[in-house]
Amino acid sequence: MSTVTLKNVMKIYPNAEDHKKPKKKGVEVEAQEKKVNLQITERGVVAVQQFNLDIKDKEFIVLVGPSGCGKSTTLRMIAGLEDITEGELYIGDKLMNDVAPKDRDIAMVFQNYALYPHMTVYENMAFALKLRKVSKEEIDKEVRRAAEILDITQYLNRKPKALSGGQRQRVAIGRAFVRNPQVMLMDEPLSNLDAKLRNQMRAEIIKLRSRINTTFIYVTHDQTEAMTLGDRIVIMKDGYIQQVGTPQEVFNHPHNLFVAGFIGTPRMNLFDAILVEEKGKYHIQLGGIEIPVSEDKQKALWANEVKTQSITLGVRPEHMRVCEKGEEGIEAVIDVNEMMGSSIHLHVTSLEQDVVMVVSTMEMSEKEVSALTTNGSKIKYTFPGKAMHLFDKENGVNLEER
Repeated sequence: MSTVTLKNVMKIYPNAEDHKKPKKKGVEVEAQEKKVNLQITERGVVAVQQFNLDIKDKEFIVLVGPSGCGKSTTLRMIAGLEDITEGELYIGDKLMNDVAPKDRDIAMVFQNYALYPHMTVYENMAFALKLRKVSKEEIDKEVRRAAEILDITQYLNRKPKALSGGQRQRVAIGRAFVRNPQVMLMDEPLSNLDAKLRNQMRAEIIKLRSRINTTFIYVTHDQTEAMTLGDRIVIMKDGYIQQVGTPQEVFNHPHNLFVAGFIGTPRMNLFDAILVEEKGKYHIQLGGIEIPVSEDKQKALWANEVKTQSITLGVRPEHMRVCEKGEEGIEAVIDVNEMMGSSIHLHVTSLEQDVVMVVSTMEMSEKEVSALTTNGSKIKYTFPGKAMHLFDKENGVNLEER
């Protein structure tokens, strides 16, 4: 069983500064404030904190978040390349905290490929098996099987410098694949590729995953990779897990403002609005209009005993709709339009802020499309109650999730 379990895992990099020097009162206060902001404690810099996660056998988990959130550090702790300061790591039912990397039965694919430049593709892929003293016949069988799956058989006699970035990445994946590891770790493996190659390699990884009976843990800062590859996504910020869920769950039900803003392209629009509760029914007041909250959200808000209050309202650009003539809506002025073929991305000024809308052109006439591609035009827009995300003004938590 290639399950992976992390229990209260924490990583602290020791701080070399001498914190015992006497400080003047004002200086000491300022230093403490900086410690909080930079996650610096008396013990050092905290990179990962209170990390709890159960990864199922053969599950594809993606750790995603902005640079410096602790995702690569977490991966390196699983690999054994970083010591765990506190907490426990299990692979299967075995505690791995003090087990050497070579004995963890894991394989890792790095961002920079990490291929041996003096070896051929075949030799690179065979190297780990040679160290295990696997027979030549078995090595040849495994290398050629992996090369066929990854469509790199024709490159087996080449050296890495004669390959493109995408081909090198396939070799790196193949080198990890031939080991038949319990757990496959991938640290931003596609970040060095151009957009077209990234799309191709995402498809290759999805195909590869269906052919390998192993557990994948994949790190990326690219939310598109996270949404397309992961069975579940772990969204991180400042060393903490913000939310764990399927791609659909984190998109439709973000736990807080950070997740809401991080997942989705273009990013979610956020408004200062008022949530009004009257006789057990809720509606939103925004831009001079009232929009009723959908029935499922009504139930969640009522269960959480949410009262009338100022909130942060989130609406995804693709859920916004341009009003028809004479229909009530929120006023806006078109600043920029981006024709994307089947849709138009409208950047408008509304309620004294920038708002982005994705408008489908599939059922529009040429005249209607022309009206939306004229900068400076005035329009009105609205959105359905089921498309609204309601966040606490103070702490940013989703009011439905509390």
